[in-house]
Amino acid sequence: MLTSSQKITNLWQRGLKAALLVLLMTSLSLGLSAATNRTSVLPQGNAITDGKALLRYALPIDNPEIREAQSSIEDISQQLRGKRWSPITSDITKAAGIFTNREADILEDIPEAQQANAQAILAQIKEEIGTLRSSVEVQDKPATQDGRDRLLDLVGQLEEMMVAKFPYEVSAEYSHLPQLLGRATVAVETNKGNLTVVLDGYSAPVTSGNFVDLVQRGFYNGLEFIRSEDFYVLQTGDPVGPDQGFIDPDTGEYRNIPLEILVRGDTQPTYGITLEEAGRFREQPVLPFSAFGTVAMARPEDDPDGGSSQFFFFLFEPELTPAGLNLLDGRYSVFGYVVEGKEILEKLKQGDQILSMKVVQGMENFVPAQAS
Repeated sequence: MLTSSQKITNLWQRGLKAALLVLLMTSLSLGLSAATNRTSVLPQGNAITDGKALLRYALPIDNPEIREAQSSIEDISQQLRGKRWSPITSDITKAAGIFTNREADILEDIPEAQQANAQAILAQIKEEIGTLRSSVEVQDKPATQDGRDRLLDLVGQLEEMMVAKFPYEVSAEYSHLPQLLGRATVAVETNKGNLTVVLDGYSAPVTSGNFVDLVQRGFYNGLEFIRSEDFYVLQTGDPVGPDQGFIDPDTGEYRNIPLEILVRGDTQPTYGITLEEAGRFREQPVLPFSAFGTVAMARPEDDPDGGSSQFFFFLFEPELTPAGLNLLDGRYSVFGYVVEGKEILEKLKQGDQILSMKVVQGMENFVPAQAS
């Protein structure tokens, strides 16, 4: 006899498996017979498969200079795979020119209180560009990759400074739930090693806020991973006992979290309905399932608003989940990415355990649940 928790887990498994099967069929179909009809919905260039890059592009900023420099630096990794040193030099030269000749345009979007810090970071960026040039000149591939990563971390810091305030108000229907009005970093300790997850409250404030609240309560400490499939998913968050999710001790009620998806170009998330059901299946979420270690909320297939505490790390091969062309985007709430410890994520299996979770950065962005 299955428990209610097992039933919801099985339902979730069947739903996600079905979606992935359709995903593969859809990808093959598009590739073989309809590519010319779908060109307009393909993302420009290669799909972004790095969680840190996706987080940078998810920031609600509008500074073309910093975005152009970021794109050039990110391109280095692609060129490095083929050891194309001349294009790498061109990327560095382009980025260096932006940071030197258009510095004022970059600083224009930094709040006054952050100007001194921004100028210090710009000085670091210029220094790192010089170091990166030296690595490229001797064609040192590991040093070039490391320099590129350090440079992008600095660029990301500048971009975060450009967000002066949270860009919208959460829908009144969900404003009583915990919210994360910005970013937060969570350290995850497991029996196989440690992970670092960055939550994006700009794109999913309610889902991220619920997660931070549960982390702060110690809800996940000691829980096992209840499901593991290679190149697929690693799922946890099912509490011990018959409950299917988090029971709020203040109300004694199951806390359900709505499906929450921010579409690129929208000013605030869509709630309670999949993009497919909303007739927007061709549109792209700001946080797509295109990176190994995508963090998303599990839910019953027949209830978009049935999520609570169970979540999963997405482990499917990113080449098989191109942004905008799979049926996971727009069906489940993505709210962050693993940015460190991906090698640990590959080792975790069903029965392994979360020892502890802790918010190590961004608690100032958290808004607790409000009394109804």
